[in-house]
Amino acid sequence: MGSGRLTGLRALLWVALAVLLFVVLVPPRVTAGEGWLASRGLLRRRQVRTDCLVGVRWSDGVSLRLVLRDLDGARVEVDPRVLIANPRLWHLLNAGARSSLGRGTLLCGATALRQLSERIDREPAPSRSTRAGIRRRPEGVGPGRRP
Repeated sequence: MGSGRLTGLRALLWVALAVLLFVVLVPPRVTAGEGWLASRGLLRRRQVRTDCLVGVRWSDGVSLRLVLRDLDGARVEVDPRVLIANPRLWHLLNAGARSSLGRGTLLCGATALRQLSERIDREPAPSRSTRAGIRRRPEGVGPGRRP
């Protein structure tokens, strides 16, 4: 048992552990468009219509998540750091949520959205843009100009 040799069973256990670790650590990919937001993991894709939201709430758990639910019963959980780091995603979600409020479908969740909006407003703009992959050019440098 403690000989230090790799047997078939041990190799299988190490591979299973590696796969499990990979599944747990790979974050879901969040995408959005006009009227929808989707989260795609390794095994499934979940999508909600942001213009038909009925509920938005914070999840109770180890990590803070924003849970969105639409009229069709679809549900998506999003890490708020993703929305903070990507202003375009936040803008699309916010526009859809405002549409839901205007239609009267969003019955609970205005407070959660307001809290997230305040958190995004408190975040300094340069750190948001660098996390989202946007880099500012130094002054005086641009197309057709030399530094």
